[in-house]
Amino acid sequence: MITDIAISSLGLNVTFENKLEDFYPNIWLRDHAKDEINWDSRSSQRKTFTASLDPNLHIKKALLNKDDGNVEIIWSDLSKPTNYDFDFLYSHSLHFTNKSKLLNTWNKNEIDNQIFIDFNEIFQEKGFIKLIKLISNFGFAVISDCEPNIGSVEKIAKKIGYVRHSIFGGLFEFESDENMADSAYTQEELRPHTDGSYSYDAPGLQLLLCCHYNAKGGESIIVDGFKIAEKLKKDDPSLFDILSKVEVPGNYIGDGVFLEAKRPIFKINSNKELLQVTFNNYDRGSFRIDNDLTIKFYEAIKRFDIYANSKDYQWRHILKPGEMLIFDNWRLLHGRGAFNGSRKMAGCYLNKEDFDSTCRMNNI
Repeated sequence: MITDIAISSLGLNVTFENKLEDFYPNIWLRDHAKDEINWDSRSSQRKTFTASLDPNLHIKKALLNKDDGNVEIIWSDLSKPTNYDFDFLYSHSLHFTNKSKLLNTWNKNEIDNQIFIDFNEIFQEKGFIKLIKLISNFGFAVISDCEPNIGSVEKIAKKIGYVRHSIFGGLFEFESDENMADSAYTQEELRPHTDGSYSYDAPGLQLLLCCHYNAKGGESIIVDGFKIAEKLKKDDPSLFDILSKVEVPGNYIGDGVFLEAKRPIFKINSNKELLQVTFNNYDRGSFRIDNDLTIKFYEAIKRFDIYANSKDYQWRHILKPGEMLIFDNWRLLHGRGAFNGSRKMAGCYLNKEDFDSTCRMNNI
């Protein structure tokens, strides 16, 4: 709740009941007016022509409703009062910290059967929320009892967003194929990596369904890249700093294309929060930086890769026919143990923005 307000010539001082205080400038408040003149409630779009606002606009009067904590402002350029609700002002305070997002970084010993969920459960509201929370919290889930065909992949994908198209198509199926220009189509071990290091906007989620398995080996490997980042930041901040600043190119060369994108292994936002891990030693392109920094860079990626390939950080599981692995490609690295025999998979990618949208729509 808001307990007090005070008008100044430059804006509005607000005091919340938890003693938090903040100042909201006139231009910011006026730009966020959500009355019928300034806001389209159907599309949630601003109608205000912000550039045309009077630079000398000011608050003529402000009233605090102590029953609901909302503030009503009469502006110098508007005839009707504008309402600002408590939740809006509080959530946009410069001192507000959103702690609602649940995120558990983990190593091997902290993952058990809690990440399994039944396919049919997902098509009930509680089950779908459970799936989204598992992915948001742990970065992945295993969906059991799927029909072992590509239709199951499409059904799950469409519950979350829409299938992303890439050089591999939309929905895809694959098994070992020496004619494909990608290490994923071999039967060799695939060390943990993220997909799409060569894409400006890497895939957000990946779905992988086991359709057929008559083999030995071929464990799916999942590693929490955020956990490794935490470990590096704690043990050697200088190496963490290098991996958050040096832009590393990723390449995909083959099948008639040459794709390339560059970003740091640890993508950090302006609040120094980790947003994305991108690491693919297979697809890393050639580049040069200062020689001294080069030595430190190789030391940093060596440390990262040793952690990623340590059994202490790896969740391993042989997917059975009808089991689908769904994981956050911006957070987790994935790999596969070597195998002999036949193994057929189906899958697709989803955009990160679509998964994040689903989380917001479900208050996760």
